[in-house]
Amino acid sequence: MKGRLATFGMLAQIAMRNLFASRLKTLIIGGIILFGAILVVVGSSLLDSIEQSMSRSIIGSIAGNIQIYSAKSKEELALWGSFGAETELAEMDNFATIKTRLESLENVERVIPMGISGALVQSGNTIDLTLAELREAINAQRSGNSSASLQEKIESLKAHVRQMCLVLHGDMKNLQVLADQTAFDAGNAEAIERAISDAFWAEFDQDPLNGLEFLENRVAPLTTDADLLFLRYAGTDMDAFARSFDRMRIVDGEAVPTGHRGFLFSKFYYEEFLKLKTARRLDKIKEGLEVKGRTLATDPELQRFVKANVTQVREIALQLDSIKTRQVVERLQAFLGSKETGLEPLLGAFFQMDDANFEQRYPFFYSEIAPLLTLYRIPMGGTLTIKAFTRSGFVQSINIKVYGTFEFEGLEKSTLAGSLNLMDIVSFRELYGYLTTEKAEEIARLKASVGVQEVSRDSAEEALFGGGRDSLVAEAMPGVVSAVEELEGTTRTLREKDLQARVFAPEETNQGVVLNAAVILKDPKRLDESILAIQQLSDREGLGVKAVSWQQASGLIGQFVLLLKLVLYAAVFIIFVVALVVINNAMMMATLERVREIGTLRAIGAQRRFVLQMVMIETVVVGLVFGGIGAVLGTGIVALIAHWGIPATSDVMYFFFSGPRLRPELASGNLLAAFIIVLMVSALSSFYPAWLATRVSPLQAMQTED
Repeated sequence: MKGRLATFGMLAQIAMRNLFASRLKTLIIGGIILFGAILVVVGSSLLDSIEQSMSRSIIGSIAGNIQIYSAKSKEELALWGSFGAETELAEMDNFATIKTRLESLENVERVIPMGISGALVQSGNTIDLTLAELREAINAQRSGNSSASLQEKIESLKAHVRQMCLVLHGDMKNLQVLADQTAFDAGNAEAIERAISDAFWAEFDQDPLNGLEFLENRVAPLTTDADLLFLRYAGTDMDAFARSFDRMRIVDGEAVPTGHRGFLFSKFYYEEFLKLKTARRLDKIKEGLEVKGRTLATDPELQRFVKANVTQVREIALQLDSIKTRQVVERLQAFLGSKETGLEPLLGAFFQMDDANFEQRYPFFYSEIAPLLTLYRIPMGGTLTIKAFTRSGFVQSINIKVYGTFEFEGLEKSTLAGSLNLMDIVSFRELYGYLTTEKAEEIARLKASVGVQEVSRDSAEEALFGGGRDSLVAEAMPGVVSAVEELEGTTRTLREKDLQARVFAPEETNQGVVLNAAVILKDPKRLDESILAIQQLSDREGLGVKAVSWQQASGLIGQFVLLLKLVLYAAVFIIFVVALVVINNAMMMATLERVREIGTLRAIGAQRRFVLQMVMIETVVVGLVFGGIGAVLGTGIVALIAHWGIPATSDVMYFFFSGPRLRPELASGNLLAAFIIVLMVSALSSFYPAWLATRVSPLQAMQTED
């Protein structure tokens, strides 16, 4: 043992002497190893931190630790879709049993029912919304409500509609001047002329419903401020969702009460797509100036927002009736010191903002103008109408109350996290085309009201055409019309029933069909073990579910980190292949230069193994020294990055970083990986030169010329 230690000590001394004697060779080899060590330490720590951050984003926003879905599904579950398309999943119609059995597993804390789908929602333009409000008020008056307040509201709405028609009339006149006769529609101009005439509004008072129909069909389509929005939503148990995803918080309004139907908008979606466009552009300008450090003088995007606000003042003008128009004009005249009396020129001048006046004009808009406007197309407490294709292919429609908005802490500005809205699972099932308890009750009432009989498939022909006592034949008689009217009245009553007032039992959320479900684990570190346990339980008891990790369930987004790792590993591989070649060549040259030295060592009794170890130890020492320096430098770089943080410059990076900045953490595994790779490269690159050195004989050394 002592002899081996002495031999190793002598080899180390020789190695250090040779390294100092060949400084250029040492620096070349060491520089490559140092750079590689830094790359491994910094790159692996960044990727590990991104993976951890992204896992917090996905697990904490919707996925949970594990997702389960029906094993009969033809497609793999992808929570964010596959290239923008929703995945089609088979339903889990025995979810109550599945939930009970999974929650009996040791590491499963909670199972939350889910279903994800999407629909196109027509938000309606300003005239549409005002006319709908006017129609509702007129219907209330025709139903017997003759209060003075209702009549005052009707008159105010009529004045507002007429004011909007005047705005459209001005736009139409401008179009007539600019466009040629083929592009100009004279029929539209005639419709606007009629809508602003005194004769039309005199006729409107006599027959308001006919006047409303004209305005809705001929005038409202002339405005282009309506939006067709794609609304992506998840149906879930609202209470269980809020308990399980603790990053979720209500921003506006309130949570959906337990057992009630309801809808929660994502705060990001609500602001981005449902807010008045002018106000939203002002918010983006403010964020660009204060958060991102831009300037209106140099930033093209902010300049584009300003130009859009200046040229698109009509969306504000359409919202203002004559009284509000006068108020806005007076306030803008005082603020701008202008004598201009036209609303649109004043608004255009006001929105002509720059770095010097933005700080004064932004708060003025929200304090003096915004209170007179409808900032959001669907207010808190309003009703959202969603139409979607069911699984059977027909269109289903529901009206659902909007209770509030929510967001996930740390992901406030993430498009991915903010693209998903929430609704109760009972409403989701109805919209998706599944039979809910309410639908079943409605069908039962309809059957009872018309005396529907159920017959089996085998006896259907006999019942229809047999002519016996039990045949399904109705005789025409007085009263059939009243029966039809009764049926229509029953249907109308059921349709007009306030579903928001109905409280469904908690177990109803689990008893219906479910498309997928999130599984929350007590110990997330036992992820693979828990997936295996769920799969074994499903196979053993015939539950028919498939369990996947959060990363697999997130589809392409979850594979992003894997892609980054592959890129890093490819870069490391290329660098170290180059390092192998360079180090190998350097060692080859060094070996050829030391033929006499090696031959002399062989002549005085050094064995080939001694020579092999000597050459390899020299390279390994270089690797350890420079690899250690590289690891220390890499640690310092990671600490510096963690101190300052890497800013999220886009919405996608915001999601991957799980917040506005990424602050990487260095793990012991990152350092260990760097040392292992350095040692492997050093050993492999020196093996062939060391083997050549063992081939040098004493005779070759003596024949070598000085």
